[in-house]
Amino acid sequence: MSFSLSLLDKSPIPHGKSGADAFQNTLSLARRAEELGFKRYWVAEHHDMPNLASSAPEALIAFLAAKTNRIRIGSGGIMLQHYSAYKVAETFNVLSSLAPGRIDLGVGKAPGGFPSSTRALQARFDAGRKPSFAEQLEDLRTYLDADGDRDRPHALPRPPFAPERFLLGASPDSAILAAEKGWKFVFAGHLNGDPDNLRHSFDAYQRATGGGTPILALNAFAAGSEEQARERIGDLRIVKVFLPGGQTVSVGSEEQAAEFARQAGVSDYRTEEKIPSVLHGTPATIHHELEKFHRLYGVEEFILETPALSPEERLTSIELIGTTAAEAGLLIKAA
Repeated sequence: MSFSLSLLDKSPIPHGKSGADAFQNTLSLARRAEELGFKRYWVAEHHDMPNLASSAPEALIAFLAAKTNRIRIGSGGIMLQHYSAYKVAETFNVLSSLAPGRIDLGVGKAPGGFPSSTRALQARFDAGRKPSFAEQLEDLRTYLDADGDRDRPHALPRPPFAPERFLLGASPDSAILAAEKGWKFVFAGHLNGDPDNLRHSFDAYQRATGGGTPILALNAFAAGSEEQARERIGDLRIVKVFLPGGQTVSVGSEEQAAEFARQAGVSDYRTEEKIPSVLHGTPATIHHELEKFHRLYGVEEFILETPALSPEERLTSIELIGTTAAEAGLLIKAA
């Protein structure tokens, strides 16, 4: 096998605990991931989610980078539609100056929250002048590359090593956009695991880049036995909300679906309960499934998200996957 493994964390808040507790759990997982030899540790962006603490990945990245030594730390991802591309470039140049050679900038186009939080984040935007996502991505590239144009402000300070850049998406259009703008593409299989969509997105990126292969993000949970993993994953559900105009969104419950529709100002919607796509079983089973993706699509790196179970179960899952990967020569432990 010749692929590497990385991790994605949404900093879930355990029942009865606080955001501070969630961040301490994230720190513990990041440190253990570094010890085991995972390549990257990314944190997500979600707004006004009572069960998730990950509302400001930039701040959390700085904290984690200061508390670790070698593992790459990054965003999975910054929801670019809410922000000035210039400010994002400044922030990640600062982070890359604080932790040279260790910072990843992943960006996405989803809102990362319910309609009310999106309106709050974009309250001062002039809708008529708001650039498209593709325009924002190009602006961000320009600021990060410092093309020397003094008619535009420079995003300072210039770090010794620029942040590595990734576009997160789950469609052929996103794959093509990443290729056109020179960003690495991460297919969000943890959000959309449809096999046909995955294949079309991979094919589009490979054609547009002349053979490049996306990184694949997946949900994964390892336990000591197949039965134990099945039992813990078996009760997980997501609710897909279908809104007028073709918009769809996935939430955690029927109550959240109703609240999303209320904030969106619609009453004509429908829902479907679905079983989330999670690779689960013993670590050997999970590595067998990853190897299948590697052989079928040429995937060279996987970013794994562990479902929001207990902190102990998440840690155990990472340790089981990491230990098996190290034995297979996929992870290189810190000296």
